[in-house]
Amino acid sequence: MTDRARPNTGAKLSLSDSVQFLPGVGPRRAELLAGVGIRTVADLIEYFPLRHEKQESRQIENLEEGMVATVVGRIAAVHTRFSRRGPTVSATLQDNTGRCMLSWFNAGWMAERLCKGMAVRATGRVGVYRELAQLTNPKLEELGADAGPVDESAPARFVAVYPATAELPSRALARLIGDNLPRLLPLVREWHAPDYLRERKLVGRRQAIAAMHRPTCDADLEQARRRIAYDELLLMQIAVMLARRNLRRGVESHVLTCTEEIDRRIRRRFPFALTAAQDRAIRSIVTDLARPRPMNRLLQGDVGCGKTVVALYAALVAVANQRQVAIMAPTELLAHQHFRSISAHLTGSRVRIALLTGRQKAGERRRMLEMIEAGELDIVVGTHALIQEGVRFAKLGLVVIDEQHRFGVRQRAMIRGKGPSPHYLVMTATPIPRTLAMTVFGDLDVTTIDALPPGRAPIVTRLVRPAEQGSAWDFVRARLALGEQAYVVYPLVDESDKLELRAATTELARLREQVLSRWEVGLLHGRMESTEREQVMGDFVAGRVQVLVATTVIEVGIDVPRATCMVIEHAERYGLSQLHQLRGRVGRGGSRGYCFLMTGFAAAEDNERLSVLVGTTDGFRIAEEDLRLRGPGEMLGTRQHGLPELRVADLARDGELLRMAQRDAEKLVREDATLRRPEHAPLREVLAARYESTIGFLGAG
Repeated sequence: MTDRARPNTGAKLSLSDSVQFLPGVGPRRAELLAGVGIRTVADLIEYFPLRHEKQESRQIENLEEGMVATVVGRIAAVHTRFSRRGPTVSATLQDNTGRCMLSWFNAGWMAERLCKGMAVRATGRVGVYRELAQLTNPKLEELGADAGPVDESAPARFVAVYPATAELPSRALARLIGDNLPRLLPLVREWHAPDYLRERKLVGRRQAIAAMHRPTCDADLEQARRRIAYDELLLMQIAVMLARRNLRRGVESHVLTCTEEIDRRIRRRFPFALTAAQDRAIRSIVTDLARPRPMNRLLQGDVGCGKTVVALYAALVAVANQRQVAIMAPTELLAHQHFRSISAHLTGSRVRIALLTGRQKAGERRRMLEMIEAGELDIVVGTHALIQEGVRFAKLGLVVIDEQHRFGVRQRAMIRGKGPSPHYLVMTATPIPRTLAMTVFGDLDVTTIDALPPGRAPIVTRLVRPAEQGSAWDFVRARLALGEQAYVVYPLVDESDKLELRAATTELARLREQVLSRWEVGLLHGRMESTEREQVMGDFVAGRVQVLVATTVIEVGIDVPRATCMVIEHAERYGLSQLHQLRGRVGRGGSRGYCFLMTGFAAAEDNERLSVLVGTTDGFRIAEEDLRLRGPGEMLGTRQHGLPELRVADLARDGELLRMAQRDAEKLVREDATLRRPEHAPLREVLAARYESTIGFLGAG
């Protein structure tokens, strides 16, 4: 919806009108509101609270220690006590059943706000002070002189708490929304017919918006939340499906067939038998490649499940059909490793492979670009350099993107080739909960490798508190003495003045001189020159370096068979899925892997969260927990994806609602793909407004 530059003088108010022209706003406040995303009337009424504080009123004589309660009475006395810790302001509150104390610490200004005889409503947690009930640092609301006594039979008050800023506090937003809501609610259009809502047990949209701001009971609020969440998920699913439909309409791709002979030749390249899970993934991919429309498939699986081998199989099918393949990795380190690994599998073959990164010298890069455009290279492995200006493939048949979520998603469509669109295979080693895959990767067909190759024992994971760290290091030293190798991971490259965290560069000396002095210790981080990183990594792979001190640059794809131990410092600083990725670097050579999660004096909830990793090595269970705790944006780093933020829907708790929305979206798109029917006009309007800049992203697959 677009802001209107001038007030809608003489005409009926519209949801698309600028919020500036509502009573109590004006130009200055409109600027502040725009800063929190409120530009139109619709934005204002859909600016929902973060939470509601439930205030249950009590007479003073019925207050109980530990409860959160609201009391109404008059101030009988006010006094201030000074100490080295600052001023404490106390007030005696009295109703017709007794007295209690209200106390504020380090809040001398409260003394100026209070006066004897003032009628107030105070809400806070109840304690006891000198045999009187006491509310500590309570929220206070001044009432009129005619305020009556508390009626304990009255329903609880729900006080909305809005996302706020220093200049736009929650109370000001609540007042603005509350003052305008009655005249704005009639503008809200219903999206669905009464029968549609009844079948899905959904309340009306107007009723839901009103209750989101001013619920009367818990059930009222939950019904409202359910309806608004459903609407958000339905819109997202419709956008995903329309984009997918548009993506595939009229777009041709190379038909890449896989004969029995091609299959036999490819499998001879692998010195091991593929697992049943890998074979299932390959069947799906080969079926897609043989069609004249582009494959758009997400290949996901747990750490060490063998996704890279499946991707190489697909690449060799393309090469066998005289087509080029681009393989894009998120870091130079991983690009180099893919190049080494693929080159090893292709030893003695006629497949022409090259590595393209951003750090190559100009002459070398120019020659490589000429070879790519001339069709003289079959497989090009690279980083973001693959999508830079000047990279033109002669006959690009397949694009493989590793760790998809690390790229801005629009980049999927930026690898350039001549002629038909290439097929796309995107991979992630971060197992994605189904609810998240349906939204973030909804335009992709999803294939999951759900089993590990035989012989990989589960990694033993231990949560190590400060007092236990000595014995953990003893264990690591014992494994090193057996000829094994270890990683030590730190959250920072260098020390920070703002964060009391150990850093890789400063801890290197301590490890070399004290903790692991008998072994060669190397350093690896993302700020090193690529040649230096390659040297260090080469020394570690060859065993000349036994311990690698690193940052999360090793999170993805690094494969050193003799590395069996990993120590992760400040483990509480990482997400669960990232920790799972990191520990997947050990135990890859047949020996059991060990991971020690070193914590500082972490909060109880951090230790509880980390215990999930101790209890399971199932990446999908860990991903579900990570989604529940941190949300999709933090979990996948998808804040840059372009998806409108879900304000109310919660992918961790609304899986059933999402599936219902997906079914409804499928039916709607199947029956009215352009949303031209009159009954779909409200959906079409809001979809265009919210997803205008996002459909392109959704269609980038």
